[in-house]
Amino acid sequence: MTRSASPGFLFLLISFGTILGIAGTDLVLPAVPTMPRELGGTPALAQMVLAAYAAGTLAGLLTFGELGARYSPRKLLVWSLSLFAITSILSAFAPNLEGLVALRFVQGAFGSGPAVFAPGFIQGLYTGDKAAGMFGRLGSIESLTPALAPLAGAFLLQVGGWETSFLVLGGCAVVCAIASKTYGHSLPDRQDALEVHQSYFSIVRKVDFLRHALSQAFSLAGILIFVFGAPAVMTGNLGGGIRDFILLQSCGIANFILASNLSNMLARTFGIERMIVIGTAGLLLGFLLILAYVGSGGESLIVLVPLWVVTNGAFGIRGPIGFHQAIIASKGDHSRGAALVVAAILGVTAAGTAGAAPFLVMGWWPLALTSCLTALFALICLTLIPKSNGGP
Repeated sequence: MTRSASPGFLFLLISFGTILGIAGTDLVLPAVPTMPRELGGTPALAQMVLAAYAAGTLAGLLTFGELGARYSPRKLLVWSLSLFAITSILSAFAPNLEGLVALRFVQGAFGSGPAVFAPGFIQGLYTGDKAAGMFGRLGSIESLTPALAPLAGAFLLQVGGWETSFLVLGGCAVVCAIASKTYGHSLPDRQDALEVHQSYFSIVRKVDFLRHALSQAFSLAGILIFVFGAPAVMTGNLGGGIRDFILLQSCGIANFILASNLSNMLARTFGIERMIVIGTAGLLLGFLLILAYVGSGGESLIVLVPLWVVTNGAFGIRGPIGFHQAIIASKGDHSRGAALVVAAILGVTAAGTAGAAPFLVMGWWPLALTSCLTALFALICLTLIPKSNGGP
C-alpha cells in the first residue's frame, strides 16, 4: 500500500535516514571505553570500532553513488535502511570486540545510502532558491548530528549498557525503512531526477568543488577526531567519568547551535567566502589553544571547556555554508557530490582516529595535535587552492 506525502514530510524522512547513518558513529561513542571490559580486547582495538564504521561508510558512499546512477534510488534507500537495521541489531550481540569491528564496517557501508540519495531527492522535491535553502538546511542537520548524538549515547549507556545504542539504531532504521517503503513513491526517482550525471573523476576535477569539499572534510574531521577520542582520554588515564565528557560536549553543542543559526545571516552580511575562511581560521586557533594548554600539562575542564566552546563556535560559523558551497560546486550532480564530501569527511576522520588511537594513553596532546593538523589542512585548502572565475 502506498500513501501520498508532502515535500515537508519527505524532507524530514530523508533527513532522519541521513541522521541514522551519521549517528551510527556518535551514538556509540560514549560506550567505546567500556567495550574492552565487556567484550575483551584493548582500548586501541576499541577505537577501531569507530574507525571501522567510518571506513565502511566511506566504501558505501562511493558504492551507493554509482548504484544510484544505474538503479532506482527509491528502492536502494529501502534496502540500505533495512540492511542497516539488521547489522545494527547483530552488532548488539557481537561475541567479542574483533567481531564487532567487522560488523561495524558492514553497518557503516549500509548506513551510507541515505546520505548519497538525499541531495537528488531534495533537488527533485524543490526548485530554484527553495532547493538551495533545503540543501543548506540538510547540511546544518548533518553538521549538528555529531554534536548531539554522543549525549543521547551517554544516556543510553547509563540506561542499558553498550548494546542499547545498537538496538536503538536498529529499531529507528526499521521504522525509517517502513516509512520509506510506504511513502517512497512520492520521492523523485532516477529518471525523474534533475541531476546532471557525471563521474566522480569529473567532479573532483572541478577546482571549486575540490577546494570546498576538502576544507569541509578537514574542518569537520578535526572536530570528530577530538570528540571520538575524548571519552577514552577522560575515562582512562585522567580517571574521570562519562559525565565529564557530557559536560564538555554539552557546552560545545550550545555554542555550535548558536553559531550555526547565525551562519547564514553572517554570510549574507559579510560574504559567504569570507565567513568560511574566518570560521576555518577560528577553528584552527581553537585547536592551537587547546594544544598549547594540554601540551603544557593542563587537564582542567575549567580551561578545556571554554576552549572547546570557542572551537565549536568557529565550526558552527563555517560548517553549514561550507557544506552547501561544496554541493553547489558539484554543478548539478548532487548525489555524487554529496557522496564525495561525506566520504572525504569520514576518510579523514577514520585515518585521524586510527592514527591517534595508540597514543591516547599519553593524554590529551596526541588528540589535540591530530585535530590541530586537520584544521590546518582545512585552512591550507582554502588559501592555496585557487577559486575559479565561475565558482560559487
